[in-house]
Amino acid sequence: MTQPINPIRDLDPEARALAHDLIAGARHASLGTIDPDTGFPMVTRIAFGTDPNGDLYTFVSGLSVHSSALRADPRASLLIGEPGAKGDPLTHPRLSLRANATLIPPSAPRTGALRAWWLASHPKSKIYIDLPDFFFVRFEPQDAMLNGGFARAYRLEAEDLRA
Repeated sequence: MTQPINPIRDLDPEARALAHDLIAGARHASLGTIDPDTGFPMVTRIAFGTDPNGDLYTFVSGLSVHSSALRADPRASLLIGEPGAKGDPLTHPRLSLRANATLIPPSAPRTGALRAWWLASHPKSKIYIDLPDFFFVRFEPQDAMLNGGFARAYRLEAEDLRA
């Protein structure tokens, strides 16, 4: 019997750069959380961005189910990367990132700077950015799996994901 082939390749500078490019170019992501009422995973689409320091953020409504889930359990996963206009979606690069979420209350001192940065990078959020139930969430990456396309899978550690 032959040994199974490990599909994970050794991380190289090109793969690390691809992961960074996916993160830097993303304006939205899929967010995975654990529903505190059922224990089942749930995935939603969120606005997403990196601040000037390279930290990962979203801006969400406190009324959303994923906000309740993050309050109960800060562990989250993010899927970053979109299929191209042509070809099989599975051949396009994507990053599955595991992170811990920190909810930032609207009264936090850094909220003003985050607000200005968010508006500059997500101008359409102007219609809801001052609603009282919205707040920022910062994601601290723990590790990730990069699928760079067919036969190009890589595991990244937290230090590999830092800008």
